[in-house]
Amino acid sequence: MGTMSILHWLAVLLFVPLVVGMIVSVCVILRKAGFSRWWAIVAFIPYVNIVGLFVFAFVRWPSLEARAQSPD
Repeated sequence: MGTMSILHWLAVLLFVPLVVGMIVSVCVILRKAGFSRWWAIVAFIPYVNIVGLFVFAFVRWPSLEARAQSPD
């Protein structure tokens, strides 16, 4: 009961890169949108991540506002 089998360790070794990949991709998207990367924490809170996704979709993005105000 106290030790993990080889299948458990394989599951952990497969799960960790997926979580890291998710964190990196969410941080890149947030940075491009002009938000803080700390908002990536919301992606790991159940039900809050769905609400956060809808808020993120409909809020004004700082990067788009800065691009609209820049005199190109």
